[in-house]
Amino acid sequence: MSAKDADSWKIIAFAPKKVVQAVLLAHDNAWDWDPEIVLSGSEIAEDTPDEWQLEAWLPRNPTDADMAAIAALFSASPPKLISEKLEQQDWLTLSQQGVEPISAGKFLVHTPDHPASNKAGVRSFAIPASQAFGTGQHETTAGCLAMLTLMKQTGIQARNVADIGTGTGLLAFAALDLWPRALATASDIDAVCTGVVEDNCAANGFNLGHRPGELTMIIADGMDDPLLQARGPYDLLIANILAGPLVELAPDFARAVPPGGSVVLAGLLTEQEPKVRRAYRKAGFRLAKRLINGDWSILWLRKRSQT
Repeated sequence: MSAKDADSWKIIAFAPKKVVQAVLLAHDNAWDWDPEIVLSGSEIAEDTPDEWQLEAWLPRNPTDADMAAIAALFSASPPKLISEKLEQQDWLTLSQQGVEPISAGKFLVHTPDHPASNKAGVRSFAIPASQAFGTGQHETTAGCLAMLTLMKQTGIQARNVADIGTGTGLLAFAALDLWPRALATASDIDAVCTGVVEDNCAANGFNLGHRPGELTMIIADGMDDPLLQARGPYDLLIANILAGPLVELAPDFARAVPPGGSVVLAGLLTEQEPKVRRAYRKAGFRLAKRLINGDWSILWLRKRSQT
C-alpha cells in the first residue's frame, strides 16, 4: 500500500528550540528507530524564534508504542503529544514541505523537489528530507559543512577520511568533494543507513568501493569493527553524534588518528563543549578552530605530535 493510499497522521509537540533540536539529534542516534516515522522540527513563527514544534509524520494511526518512542527522545518529561489525522494524501510529500535548501560553506543541501545551485563553486547535494537527519537542516550538520570548507581553505590535505555516525552519508560526500582522491569510509550503528547511503551515493554522483575517491560503508558501533580499524589511520575523522559518545570515543579516536591528524566533532551543545574538550585534550588533541551555530559547538581538533 502506498503512502497515498494509507491514512496519514501527524504528531505535534511544542517545546523550546533547544529541546526540539536535542530530540532530533537523539533521533539520529536511535539505532532501532522505525523508519516509517519521519521527524522534523521548525520554529512556530518568525517573531518567536525560540518557540519550536516537533512534528512526527506516520502512514498509520499512531499506536501507544509510537507515542512512547517519540516521548522517549526527550531527555526530560516530554511535552503533550498531539495527534491528528490528515487528509488522504502523500504523507512523505507533506513531511518535506517547508524544508528549504541550506547553504553551508561551499555546499547547498536540498531535497530532490528543490533545484541544485547554478552558482560557480557551489556543490549541491540532494538528500531526501524523509531521512530526517543528516540533511543539512540541523545546525550541527550545517556547521560541519562550514568547518570542512574552512579546513580546505586553510590548506588541510586529507588522504584518508572517516565519517563516524554518517546517517545519510552527507558529511562523507562533502569530504570527498573537497578531497576527491581520498580514501573515504563511512560508518553508522544503524543497518538501515547502508541502503540510505547507497541511494544517496547514486543520486549525488559518488561511487561505493574501496579505492581512492570511492566510499566504503560499514555498520559499526563507534570504532568497533575490524575493517574500520584496518582502513586507518585517518588523517581526518568526522563525528557528528552526541556529547556523551564523543567523550567515550576520545581514546578510540586518538588511536585512529596519527599525530598531526584532525578530528571534527559536532552534536554537542555549547554548554557541553568543556567536557568534550577536556576528554580530547587528555587524549592528545589540541583545539585548532571552533564554530558556533545556534546553540551548538563544532570543534576542529588536531592530534599533537609525539615528543
